[in-house]
Amino acid sequence: MPAAKPQKSSPKNSDRSPVELVAVPGSLDSIDRQIIGLLQRDGRRPYGAIADEVGLSEAGVRRRVQRLKDSGVMQIVAITDPLQLGYGREALIGIRVHGDVRLVADQVAAIEEANYVVMTAGSFDIIAEVIALDDNALVHLLNDSIRSIPGVTEVETFLYLKLSKQTYAWGTK
Repeated sequence: MPAAKPQKSSPKNSDRSPVELVAVPGSLDSIDRQIIGLLQRDGRRPYGAIADEVGLSEAGVRRRVQRLKDSGVMQIVAITDPLQLGYGREALIGIRVHGDVRLVADQVAAIEEANYVVMTAGSFDIIAEVIALDDNALVHLLNDSIRSIPGVTEVETFLYLKLSKQTYAWGTK
C-alpha cells in the first residue's frame, strides 16, 4: 500500500491566488511592484520582512520573486561604482552605421568594456556606454574595437565628467 502524501498546510498569510501567473510586460500587479520597490532599496532584504510589508506569506513572496527573476522582469545584482574599482574613464558613444545595424550592435555588445548598448532612432544608430581603465584604454577601445567593425561610419564620444543621477526605480511606477 503506497504511503499517503502529507497534506500541505495553508500559510497564515496566503498568496492571493493559488495560480502563479507568468509575468509579461504590463501584467505586474501592485504587490509585484511593491516587492520590486523594496528589493530596489535593499536587494538583500529578507523575504519575511517583505512579506510583512506586502501582506503575503514568505513563501508567496519567494514564489513571486522567483517568477519575476525567471521571466526576466528583474535581476538582483550588486551595483558598483566603476571609479572606486579603478576604472578612470566612462563615456557614452554614439555610433552611426551603414548597413545592418543589428549586426554592428551585436558586435559592440560583445566588447567587454561595453556595459549598455541600444539601437536608437535619431542621429545615432547605436548608443553604447563604456567603461575604460584610462584614456589610453579608451583610445584603444574606440580605434581598435569599435571603429574597426564593418559598417561603422562615424563615432562620437561623450566623456562623463560627473554623474549627477543614476536610478533604478522605474519598476514601481
